[in-house]
Amino acid sequence: MIARGLMLGPDQPVILHMLDLPRAADALIGVRMELIDAALPLLRGVVATSDNAEAFKGVNVAILIGGWPRREGMKRKDLIAKNVPIYKSQASALQQHAAPNCKVLVVANPANTNALVLKEFATAIPAKNITCLTRLDHNRALGQVAEKLNVPVGDVKNAIIWGNHSSTQFPDASHATARTELGERPVKELVADEKWLTEEFVSTVQQRGAAVIKARKQSSSLSAASAACDHMRDWILGTPKGTWVSMGVCSDGSYGIPEGTFFSFPVTCEKGEWSIVQGLQIDDFARSKMEASASELKEEKSVAINVL
Repeated sequence: MIARGLMLGPDQPVILHMLDLPRAADALIGVRMELIDAALPLLRGVVATSDNAEAFKGVNVAILIGGWPRREGMKRKDLIAKNVPIYKSQASALQQHAAPNCKVLVVANPANTNALVLKEFATAIPAKNITCLTRLDHNRALGQVAEKLNVPVGDVKNAIIWGNHSSTQFPDASHATARTELGERPVKELVADEKWLTEEFVSTVQQRGAAVIKARKQSSSLSAASAACDHMRDWILGTPKGTWVSMGVCSDGSYGIPEGTFFSFPVTCEKGEWSIVQGLQIDDFARSKMEASASELKEEKSVAINVL
């Protein structure tokens, strides 16, 4: 996807830096071979390594997908304890070797707290340049609305994912719209089913990752990769006028979310900068959901601090 221009645009040449553990070195070399064999016109080089310094040297975009996977029976605090040292090490590599304007996307879970660790230990990277992935959840929300209304997903926009990339996230369709023969209409009006919007829709998006694992015995792969490309493309190239997307970013206090918390907000992007959409009406139901997710992130931060 990256080497075909789906992330950075059809005219942007790329050099891919791929990092993996030493035990996966042979497999990584095989991936490099396949990339070369694909004869992709935008691909100007491939670095395959298990050395952090080599992997991060001069990079302008870093997508961090590696982390300790959550295993059956593992509590979230145990997952945080395993991943904090990994992301402290990644922060050090970014700090020392990445380009000063490097844009970072954290995909590995717990994504919001991993991003927080990066911010604390990669101080040379501006906080606004560190984000985490909630675009997959955002895309899932668009997909659910599109199926409910039986319209193309491209006709639905401005759903929101608030909060943590966890089961406390709040998928919110109350500001979303869909294109109809009569023009753009509020999804809330078109669905006309408050119970679906506040219960089934919310829980389906929240639990979609678990449902995928149950169905295919593996976590999301294609949809996650596509969402990462969407996230970076919109961040770098800009969001369409009148459209926002969901990104996990460092809070500036908007909507009462504590400053410095990595929280998913609706954002617009222009000239490589994201901005939180302001002035949206938040009802009591939405506020309670947002506060619950913010509370979970506060607890995760406490666990991470104890580990550090």
